[in-house]
Amino acid sequence: MAKGPSKNSSGRGQRDLKVKVKTARGRKLSSTLWLQRQLNDPYVKRAKADGLRGRAAYKILEIDDKYRFLVPGARVVDLGCAPGGWSQVAVKRVNALGERAGKRVGTVLGVDLQEVDPIAGAELHQLDFLDEGADDKVKAWLGGEADVVMSDMAAASSGHKQTDHLRIISLCEAAAYFAFDVLEEGGTFVAKVLAGGAEGSLQALLKKRFNKVANFKPPASRSDSSEKFVVATGFRGRTEDETGDEG
Repeated sequence: MAKGPSKNSSGRGQRDLKVKVKTARGRKLSSTLWLQRQLNDPYVKRAKADGLRGRAAYKILEIDDKYRFLVPGARVVDLGCAPGGWSQVAVKRVNALGERAGKRVGTVLGVDLQEVDPIAGAELHQLDFLDEGADDKVKAWLGGEADVVMSDMAAASSGHKQTDHLRIISLCEAAAYFAFDVLEEGGTFVAKVLAGGAEGSLQALLKKRFNKVANFKPPASRSDSSEKFVVATGFRGRTEDETGDEG
């Protein structure tokens, strides 16, 4: 039986009691544990209070606090934007709604395979970024090249750790090639990867195209998660040789 919170002189608890979830009939233990973790996650509670679409919003907040790429006036592409938490953060930081007087007004363009509920200040499109011509569509919607391409995408889980790792690295590499086509010189690419040994090729690819490539695990990432984020800054642009190599 769990002990109650310790009391101070006012009689108020000094810590919150954790919510425990009983295993319901027909629900797997893993599902029960996931639900219990969600209910006790401070980032989940904070997201609800802040009106953000999920705890992942704090990951991009913390990444940007360190690397400062979501600046007023920036043009941002959010790949796999559902449910929209990253786009919500970007809208505020690039001043897409023009709420910060005297600051440049930015643009946030979100794309996803599924339809996403509207977000004030963001332009959302249902699009597979892997489709032929997707890069041209994005640049047309933006009215030019992007300053930032960011991705919190994850491939559907197979339940096999190594397979899932390879899938997300492959997805991240595809996002990187998309970024090469839509970023302007000096731009930034941010994407989620899973630690596991196969990301070396991605790192090598990015180091050829960007001035600096760093890896960062924001505090909002769960400690038991193998996810981290690659942050590539200072896009060097496309040379004639590189354009020829890519066909």
